[in-house]
Amino acid sequence: MVKSAQKLPNYWSAPSAEPSPYAEEQFTRSKSCAYHLLLGLFLGGQVLVRVVQGRVNRRHVMDYMVAAGPQSLPPVLMTNLFAGMIFTIQTARELIRYGAAHALGGAFALAFCRELAPILTAAILAGQVGSAFAAEIGCMKVTEQIDALKMLRTDPVDYLVVPRVLACCVMLPILTILSLVVGIGGGIFVAHQFYDIAPVVFLESVRSLLELQDLVMVLVKSTIFGAMIALFACSWGLTTTTSKSVGESATAAVVTTWVSLFVVDFFLSLTLFSGVQIH
Repeated sequence: MVKSAQKLPNYWSAPSAEPSPYAEEQFTRSKSCAYHLLLGLFLGGQVLVRVVQGRVNRRHVMDYMVAAGPQSLPPVLMTNLFAGMIFTIQTARELIRYGAAHALGGAFALAFCRELAPILTAAILAGQVGSAFAAEIGCMKVTEQIDALKMLRTDPVDYLVVPRVLACCVMLPILTILSLVVGIGGGIFVAHQFYDIAPVVFLESVRSLLELQDLVMVLVKSTIFGAMIALFACSWGLTTTTSKSVGESATAAVVTTWVSLFVVDFFLSLTLFSGVQIH
């Protein structure tokens, strides 16, 4: 008799109430997306309380800043460089056709600053750092290292969650600004080499349309994205039950974060930028 193929776990639907022969390998109800969204919010509240109380291990924060920052810099910059080039190719020809080549830099800067740079950078950080955080904490949970921390009267949230959240909140805005600079550089290169738009014209358009409040708002957005990445990664890691589910938790953390980033991005854009005036 040919055995039926094992069904892959579905992270977005409620687990079946019927008993399964693969019960130890399946996600329990606590692995549902809704559960981890709520758990992420709960962890966020705990982190906020501890930051206000000053219960922050600065050495651990610095260690995770290195993991979330310099180690993520090459893929982040490479992705945003080519994203800037592609965006310029897609928009330059149309603007030139309507005699608005002088507005290319401003249109590029607004789109890249408000949306492309923060969401692309956050997505890369979620894939690289978020998955690593989830897997690391998941391994600690499975090997009972978290139970050992509790036995030593060390709060796992203080030791594991707070440093990761603060590190991502600090490093993602920095990476986003660097991504914006690199993306603009890529746009200038394509505009000059392929469409004969002088860098001075491009930069003047950027200066005339991009305002300080745009940069402030994108820093706010990036900080929120950084917190989301770390909180969802920690929530999936802390609820890992078996050694085999460590990889599944890392994957689910990335998927949950990516979808949540775009949903939250919509509401943040609606809130932060809907009233911004373009002169």
